[in-house]
Amino acid sequence: MQVLTVDIGTGTQDIYLFRSGLSLENGYKIVAPSPTMLIRRQIQNATRRGEALLLIGVTMGGGPCHWAAEAHLRAGYKVFATPEAACTFNDDLAWVRREMGVEVVSEDEAVKLDHVRHIKLLDFDFDAIARAFIAFEVNLNPQAVAVAVFDHGAAPPDISDRQFRFDYLMARIQSENRLSAFAYRSSDVPSIMTRMQAVVKSAAGLDCPLVVMDTAPAAVLGATLDPRVAARSRVLITNIGNFHTLAFRLGPAGIEGVFEHHTGLIDLPHLEALLQALADGSLTHQEVFDDHGHGALILHPEPLPLTEDDFGTVVTGPRRSMMRGSRLRPHFAVPYGDMMLTGCFGLLASVAEHVQELAGPIRAALAGAGAESAPWDVEG
Repeated sequence: MQVLTVDIGTGTQDIYLFRSGLSLENGYKIVAPSPTMLIRRQIQNATRRGEALLLIGVTMGGGPCHWAAEAHLRAGYKVFATPEAACTFNDDLAWVRREMGVEVVSEDEAVKLDHVRHIKLLDFDFDAIARAFIAFEVNLNPQAVAVAVFDHGAAPPDISDRQFRFDYLMARIQSENRLSAFAYRSSDVPSIMTRMQAVVKSAAGLDCPLVVMDTAPAAVLGATLDPRVAARSRVLITNIGNFHTLAFRLGPAGIEGVFEHHTGLIDLPHLEALLQALADGSLTHQEVFDDHGHGALILHPEPLPLTEDDFGTVVTGPRRSMMRGSRLRPHFAVPYGDMMLTGCFGLLASVAEHVQELAGPIRAALAGAGAESAPWDVEG
């Protein structure tokens, strides 16, 4: 049995292939440039050649590809985009036209633009991943696929993106107080989560279940699988991403509290203060929102001491080095020996929750009972 997990970030896309009958350490893994970095490179090549661009495809993660498109326009070259592709930059297409100068065109109009370079936007490209594995004689035939992306959601023009995103986080926690509630079967993805919906559209050709999840909860869930973290009944886990930092306080009843902020707006003392306030229950939504973050939520009033035992907080994410030397004595989570795959392991755990027919072998492997076969005895 195979389960393909793909954690799509700003810098990298982290790919892990679970194979039943093996320990998780023997799973195949690829850490490759993220889709937005690949699109950025394509746009920059077009800028060097002085070519007009047509962006087609679906809504994907922005950041690097957004900045490359802006640079292309500043250089004096045109950018056309279909509505779905243009939503990569902003859900408000009037803003995309007005503030960026992108010419948003219909699908019919796009067909006529055969004189410009076409670039297809998408976060999840199963065929490209399959080709990468085929190069090493591994045939992908997954019984499930799980993909994680960060999704702000499609906020109405008069609603703050930050508030809209945090309202969504609060609603999910209040509906189902568990990290795997941030994962969905493809048919259940909320309509407001446009980037997740785009992943579903990109994966339409799959003949197996698809699970789509938010990146930060996937990483935090994966961090709980680190043995030192799993041994605790209550814990504070921080995912420091390239763009966003999200921390969950977890306990026996589930999620006790959470905050989300922009990584670029905080330094170590600021982050320590936020984590301490989340731990002692004093952090407020308004405090984080007024600081240009997304917000905060405290559900459980009992403070979580961060000065006891062998470590204070747990840290994961590509910018985890921010916490080195912290007074909160961080433990850098390494589930199954690989920090880069923390999100993939969280995705795998969520597949066990959402695809019941695969739960048995996945949970056995997560519990360390998956090493019965040697790697060369497992097909694929």
